[in-house]
Amino acid sequence: MGIFKTFFGSSNMAEPLDFSAFSTDMHSHLIPGIDDGVKSIEESVEMIRGLHDLGFSKLITTPHIMNDIYQNNRDTICKGLDYVREAAAKTGLPVKVDAAAEYLLDDGFQEKLKDNNLLTMGDDHVLIEMSYIMEPVNLNHVIFDIQIAGYKVILAHAERYLFWAGRKERYHELIDRSVYLQLNILSLAGYYGNEVKKNAEWLLENDMYSFIGTDLHNSKYLSALHQFQYQPLVKKLIDKSELFLNNQL
Repeated sequence: MGIFKTFFGSSNMAEPLDFSAFSTDMHSHLIPGIDDGVKSIEESVEMIRGLHDLGFSKLITTPHIMNDIYQNNRDTICKGLDYVREAAAKTGLPVKVDAAAEYLLDDGFQEKLKDNNLLTMGDDHVLIEMSYIMEPVNLNHVIFDIQIAGYKVILAHAERYLFWAGRKERYHELIDRSVYLQLNILSLAGYYGNEVKKNAEWLLENDMYSFIGTDLHNSKYLSALHQFQYQPLVKKLIDKSELFLNNQL
């Protein structure tokens, strides 16, 4: 229990709550060997089974696309998705597995956008992320370009950009620009630190999230998610499930 006591303290609910109210997990790293997520197909199947146990019936896995680190593209991701789907089908679990991507707003992103071939959730939702150090100076411009190209923007794990923790108005500005904010479930558990947890709680309390995801990478994440099922914040999250749009993807 050691590491989980650090994250969660003592459990406060006798029975765990699941995440079936959200139906779809729209942020994870389940294709083996192409980013910092699962390393083998066996691990991928283990994570899919674990997510099903948590209440999810559809998974949209989102490998990183980073110009200098994970140079994935539609071909590598779709081939990997076929591999994962084949393995998942053998389990007999009633889980649908799709794929999109998590795009870093780096020097190569604008070129990818010009090709107008981004991997999307649903018909047109694109998941983006940024550096945790500072906001890109051209963020508003890039968001505008993405939208003009016909895509809807989802900002991954919005609570983790702590350079906005003291500038909460920036979140309002993004929402006013029709940017959707996505919550990492484990942010509420303190998995990424107490400051991220506080930021996530504020965003949730103020009804600023539109999507939720596990951002599952490996068994450590999965174990933490199972532990979090016993925490009172899960009920608060589920009570707000009608605000989330996961079921539309």
